[in-house]
Amino acid sequence: MRSTLFHVPLEVDGVPLFGWGLLACVWAIVACWVIARAARREGLVTALAGLGLPLAVAGAVIVWGLPAIADDAGLPIRGYGVMLLVAAAAGTWLSVRRGARLGFDADTIIGLGMEIFLWGIVGARLFYVVQYRAAFFDAGIVAAIPRILNVAQGGLVVFGSLPTAALAAWLFARRRGLPILRLADCIAPGLLLGLAIGRVGCFLNGCCYGGPCDLPWAVSFPPDSPPWLDQQARGLLPAIAAGGPRPWSLPVHPAQLYAAIDAALLAALAVAATPWLRRDGEVFALVLTLHPVSRMLLEAIRVDEPPLSAFLPLSISQAIAVVLLALAAALWWWIGRQSGNAEGHDRRDRPRGF
Repeated sequence: MRSTLFHVPLEVDGVPLFGWGLLACVWAIVACWVIARAARREGLVTALAGLGLPLAVAGAVIVWGLPAIADDAGLPIRGYGVMLLVAAAAGTWLSVRRGARLGFDADTIIGLGMEIFLWGIVGARLFYVVQYRAAFFDAGIVAAIPRILNVAQGGLVVFGSLPTAALAAWLFARRRGLPILRLADCIAPGLLLGLAIGRVGCFLNGCCYGGPCDLPWAVSFPPDSPPWLDQQARGLLPAIAAGGPRPWSLPVHPAQLYAAIDAALLAALAVAATPWLRRDGEVFALVLTLHPVSRMLLEAIRVDEPPLSAFLPLSISQAIAVVLLALAAALWWWIGRQSGNAEGHDRRDRPRGF
C-alpha cells in the first residue's frame, strides 16, 4: 500500500502552479488547440458540443478542485489517482486501436473517452458518497465539499459509474449519429483494461480489501489503512500498549489484485472474441454477462461492503450484478432478433487484431 506517492509544490519560483496559475495557462492553450483541430474537421459547433464540456470540467478541476485538496506539503499525488489516469489512457489507447477496425476515427474515440471518463467518475463518486454518507457529512455540508472533491484519495464504486457513463455514451452517439452498439463493442475491452489498472490503484490505496486468510500471497496493511481500521473496529487486532508500536493488519486476501487479474483476462477474452462475434452489440453483451458473474464471486471474498439486509444477504454490488445479468439477457435476446447488425456488415470480414 502506498496511498501518497509524493507532493507537488504549490508554487514555482513564486508563481502559483494551481488555481489561476501556470497549469490553468497550459490548460487554456491545450483546450484551444484541441477545439481548433476538431473544428477544422467537423465544424466549431460540433467540436464544442463534443469536447466543450469535458474540457470545461478539466479546467474547473485545475482552478478549484486541485487547490481544495492541497495540504501544507503541497498537492498530494495519490497512487489511486495516478493509476486512475493511467487506466483512462490505456483504455482509450485500446479503444482507438479497435476503432480503426470498426469504423471510428481516433478523435471520435478520444472525445467519447473523455466524456465517459469524466461522467463515470461523477457517477462512481456520487454512489460512494451516498453509500458512505456518514463519513462525509458528519461535520456538515460545507466541510463535506472538499472531501467529496478529493477523488484522488480514493472512494469510487465501479457500478456507480455505469448509469452516468452509459448515458454519456448514448448522448455522444446520438449527437454524432453513430451506431451505439458498435461503439459499445469498440470500447468494452478498453473499459475492462482500465478497470484492471484501476484496481491496482485500489491496492495502493488499501480500499476494496478482502477478508483475513492464511494463503502464501496474503497481504497485511499498515496502521490507519482501511483494512486495519476495519479489523480494529471488529476487535480482531491485539490491544495496543500505551506508547507501543501499532501492529499491521491481519493478512487478508489481495482482492484488489484478484479483480485486476479478472478484468485483464476478460479484456483479453473480449478482444479475442471480437472477430467471431457477428452482430453489433455481441462483444458488449459478452462483457455485460461475464463481468457481473466474476464480480459476484469476488464480492464473496471482500468484506468492505455489508449485506443489504438480513433477508437479502447480498452486498449492494452483488445486487447490482444481478440486475446487470438481467440486462445482459435482455440484450442477447434483442440482438438475436436482429437479422444482421445495424449496418448490414459481418465483422468477420474486417481485418483481425485489436
